[in-house]
This record gives sequence, structure tokens and C-alpha cells, in this order.
Amino acid sequence: MTIDFENISTIIKKQFPNQDFIPLHAPLFIGNERKYVMETLDSTFVSSVGSFVNRFEEMMSEITGAKYAIAIVNGTNALHMALILADVNAGDEVLSQSLTFIATCNAISYIGAKPIFLDVDRDTLGLSPDAIKVFLENNAIKKADGFTYNKKTGKRIKACVPMHTFGLPCRIDEIANICAEWNITLIEDAAESLGSYYKGKHTGIFGEIGTFSFNGNKTVTSGGGGALVTNNEELANRAKHLTTQAKVAHPWAFVHDQIGYNYRMPNLNAALACAQLEQLTKFVDNKRELAQYYKTALKSTEVEFVDEIVDAKANYWLNAILLKDKEEQQAFLGYMNSNGVMARPVWELMHRLPMFKDAEIQNLKNSEWIADRLVNIPSSVRL
Repeated sequence: MTIDFENISTIIKKQFPNQDFIPLHAPLFIGNERKYVMETLDSTFVSSVGSFVNRFEEMMSEITGAKYAIAIVNGTNALHMALILADVNAGDEVLSQSLTFIATCNAISYIGAKPIFLDVDRDTLGLSPDAIKVFLENNAIKKADGFTYNKKTGKRIKACVPMHTFGLPCRIDEIANICAEWNITLIEDAAESLGSYYKGKHTGIFGEIGTFSFNGNKTVTSGGGGALVTNNEELANRAKHLTTQAKVAHPWAFVHDQIGYNYRMPNLNAALACAQLEQLTKFVDNKRELAQYYKTALKSTEVEFVDEIVDAKANYWLNAILLKDKEEQQAFLGYMNSNGVMARPVWELMHRLPMFKDAEIQNLKNSEWIADRLVNIPSSVRL
């Protein structure tokens, strides 16, 4: 049966009336954004020291339930810092998913570590705990030192980085249990899932470290920005030290005790972030209403809406649908983008990119199936 693209376009346009072009996800500034930014300009504290940086960290701790939050300049740098804190070194191996945004793998590559690409679950679009378990049981060994090693390469498998794709929580509790059993550090790439929960806990706090993004297209934005959360005080203190160029505290002297990074979020960005975070609940509620509308309206069509799983409460950062095959996906993308509705496919799978063509992979049938069918449709908060 041929899908009626015009009907789906009409379904989308009903939620975004009077727009010549409907973007995939646009920011919305209707709160204290202008007020806080002007306060920052008036204070002259526009760089990484300022009251809004502190307030942002307090708000992120309160929202996620993590004991500590560190303001970072962007989500990619937050992931990079998380891997450093997890003592991932050049040559170590990191379990992750091929169906992810490039930032996940770029951060692993900054360290000089090697990603191992495992499959995702079709219903969550996130890293599959079953795929992790099968890989480790067949390809890894836990040695007398208590650490896990790849039987083929002899390298230590140091960390696991699952991503909550499009804000849909993956089965993160199962992943956490597997990582604990194999003594592998769990780092959650929660870049897209601010405001998402699984079994009553906010994403990003199931592992040792969680990271978030506040890019311009996220549920809430600071223009550019990120955050790292943890319940480990030692890691939190180390993160704050390393992200401020590893500068030793002193009233006037500039002394640094190790290689550091210029990764702190500027106060100007934090001001914008604080105003946006004040509206997070309202934004997520609005986006969940949109998701419910899509879910109901699209039942009469031939496409499948990607819904949250049982025990999950998603922020639905980007709504996703599944089409019949690659040909239909490409036709849908062409029609929508030519008719004023922005739509896009999922990212190119990481193992298909030239930088990662030699990475170790396992059976990626779900990832490849999804890549041939998935399309994101407009998901902005509506006034």
C-alpha cells in the first residue's frame, strides 16, 4: 500500500500552523532569557566565573537527582571529560552503539581509545543490554586483576557509553547491572534526554557519570553548552579542576598541576541555560502532548510511531517514525523537505564512516534496519 505523504504532511502542519517552513526543532525563548543575559552583561562576568554558572550546576543537580553537576562548554567536551575521569586511556576499548551521533565516537577518539560497536534495541533505539551480554560472554574475559579484557585484541574494555536516542530511555538499569558484573565503567550519553526518566530515575544517573548537551536544537538550550553529573564527590572535584585548566587555587598566582582543559561553560551561556531550565517541565509536557498527538493521528497511516517503552518517561526530543523500507524513506524525505516540512533520517551509522571502518563490530541488524527506515519529524515546543 502506498503511503499518503500529503496526509502525513497535513497531520504535522496542524500542530505548526501559519509557518511557511516547519523546522525540525527550534528553540523557544519566552521566559527570563533576555533578563538573565542582560544581568550577566551588566555584571561584566561573561566568562566561566559567575553566579549563573553556579546556579546552573545547582539546578542540574536538582533536576537530575545527581549530587554533583559540572557546567561544561558543550556536550562533546562533557563526554571527553567523562572518559578522562573514568581513566580511559589510549588503546583501551569502549563499548558503544553504531546508531548514535558522531560526538559519542569523537569523544572516544580524542582519548585514543577504540570503540566497539554493538547493536541497539528496535523499540528504544538505544544500546541493547542483550547485545552487550552476548558480546562479553563470547569475546571477553575477566582476569585475576578484576578487569575485563577483549580476548581477540588483549585490550582492556574500560567503559561502556550507551546513548538515550532522541530522548527515549534505553534499558539503562540492565546495562548498569552488566557493567557492574564485568567491572566496566558506565558513562551515560544523555545529551538528548534532559527531562527523561526510566523507572522513576532521571537519565544520566544510572552510571558513574552522565553527560548532557544544551546545543541550540535541544529541548532546552544555552546556545552552546553541556553538563556532567555524578554522585562521586572525588570525580566531581576532579572534573571541576581539570575543566578549568587544572589551575591550583591561589589569589593571584597562575600555577597548574597537570594537563587541563578550557571546558567550563561561560556565565553568559549559563544565564541563558538557567532561564531555559526554569521552563523544562513546561517544555517537556508540551513535547509529550505533541508525541501523543502524533501517536494517535498516525495510527490511521502506514507509518509506525516510535514510542517510549514501559517504565520510561521520554522527553521526545525528536519524534521518530518508521517507514516500510529505504526507498520509501527517501521518497518521504524528498516530499516533506520539498513541501515546507523539515524531516531527516537518522545519522549515518558510525561503522560506515571512514574514521571507524576498522572498528570491531558485532551483529548490527537492528541498527541497519532502523537506519533504512527511520525519519525524524518536527518536534519543537509549540506556543
